[in-house]
Amino acid sequence: MKTICVFCGSSIGARPEYLKAANALGMSLLNRNIRLVYGGSCIGIMGQIASTMLENGGQVIGVIPRELVKSKIAHKNLTKLHITETMHERKAIMSELSDGFIALPGGLGTLEEILEMLTWAQLGIHGKPCGLLNVADYFDGLLIFLDHAVKEHFIESVNRSMLLVDKDPDSLLSKFMSYKAPQVDMVKWALEHQSII
Repeated sequence: MKTICVFCGSSIGARPEYLKAANALGMSLLNRNIRLVYGGSCIGIMGQIASTMLENGGQVIGVIPRELVKSKIAHKNLTKLHITETMHERKAIMSELSDGFIALPGGLGTLEEILEMLTWAQLGIHGKPCGLLNVADYFDGLLIFLDHAVKEHFIESVNRSMLLVDKDPDSLLSKFMSYKAPQVDMVKWALEHQSII
């Protein structure tokens, strides 16, 4: 595992723990000699993890849409910055460059990005690990919802288990290192849950 993509907020959030977690994850990536791929911004938690890694000699690759570059929020000191025309192109490049995906606290964009990568894993488009760094229990509500979706037969339990979760960045990365994607026949599973109709 050489490169991890981190999805996270362009805000610093309401708790100091969020920025501390960005620093801690950045240092954990550095200690394992792992490059960072992220959204290319200099603000919020995004800017924090990038700056932490760069200030300590790490490699950071940003991927940012041209419209956001015009807003002057692109980080200026990155190892490499990819400028895309669309958000779809941005996610495709981030996926292609990365060996796994971690979400730190963030808003709608962060949730959309990690859930899309998890969906691609469910469909067998990639076999890369997806995880949440559950800082200050930030993702507890999402995890409760996902468990509810399993009970309601909209998510198979093996697919729910694809989402790795930990409060400690180094423990989460250890889970990434040992991750093996399960083999799931989604069509067969869906057909097995048609009996109510």
